[in-house]
Amino acid sequence: MKLASLKHRRDGKLILVSRDLTQAVDASDIALTLQDALDEWDKLSPLLQARYEALNDNNIGERFPFNPADCESPLPRAFQWADGSAYVNHVELVRKARGADMPESFWTDPLMYQGVSDKFIGPRENIELCDEAWGCDFEAEVAVITDDVAMATPSEKAGSHIKLLMLVNDVSLRNLIPSELAKGFGFFQSKPASSFSPVAVTPDELGESWQENKVHLPLEVFLNGEQFGAPNAGVDMTFDFAELVAHAAKSRHLGAGTIIGSGTVSNLDRSKGSCCIAERRMLEILDLGSPKTPFLLYGDKVSIEMHDKEGRSIFGKIDQEVVPYR
Repeated sequence: MKLASLKHRRDGKLILVSRDLTQAVDASDIALTLQDALDEWDKLSPLLQARYEALNDNNIGERFPFNPADCESPLPRAFQWADGSAYVNHVELVRKARGADMPESFWTDPLMYQGVSDKFIGPRENIELCDEAWGCDFEAEVAVITDDVAMATPSEKAGSHIKLLMLVNDVSLRNLIPSELAKGFGFFQSKPASSFSPVAVTPDELGESWQENKVHLPLEVFLNGEQFGAPNAGVDMTFDFAELVAHAAKSRHLGAGTIIGSGTVSNLDRSKGSCCIAERRMLEILDLGSPKTPFLLYGDKVSIEMHDKEGRSIFGKIDQEVVPYR
């Protein structure tokens, strides 16, 4: 199934989107919002699936053209958004960039922070930035949405709680991070609102590309129309999504609609490029002695997308421009 949220009040209006992302149909009579659907997923998902199949079979009359610009992020706001760092190779590089050592435990115990979730940026909305000097960066990731997860759920069982997947642009303000972390209390000002793909999909939509709780496809990032990177999200992922969900649930229950991010996708094979500027800058420091790629400036455009093995877009495209906040 592919689901999206049309712009409507604060939490959107639920629609189903055809597999080829060209057509949509209203689903708000089944569940007004995606959060409503997740709250009663076992009861409502069969009804949504039946309408989704009718949409793809051209067996429904009320369909309309799908326009991602009319959509919020699938969950316009969420009760919880926790972002991991499953690609430890990326963590190591970025920590080097700010002169921080990496403890050995990072290879066995995931990093995770709790991000802004009361209002996400829409997939085609601008990234508003107060000051270019803050070092604005994109971070291309994959995320999952869960149903209710009980506290202390082990990773062997956590995978069954993954109901949907999305793409993420986890916006970071790199030049605010060092002084903020030096206080010893974690990210806050350096991690503003993130954005998600126009469409969220059930794992079965990925077919064989969803294995071992990982998405085995390249995540494509373009900066100002030029490809910045396309690392494979299933390669070099130290912690799979089931392990990330279990980590988040270690000491708390996770409510339906919890979003868990993978962290910036990164491959050891440097020919695949990068999914954030900070990683490229660190590689430039290692190769050239100093960084050459600037962080995002006003007018820069970022897009993030993933295609299946037949070249079809799965989640739609995150497509954004950095603009001054006024």
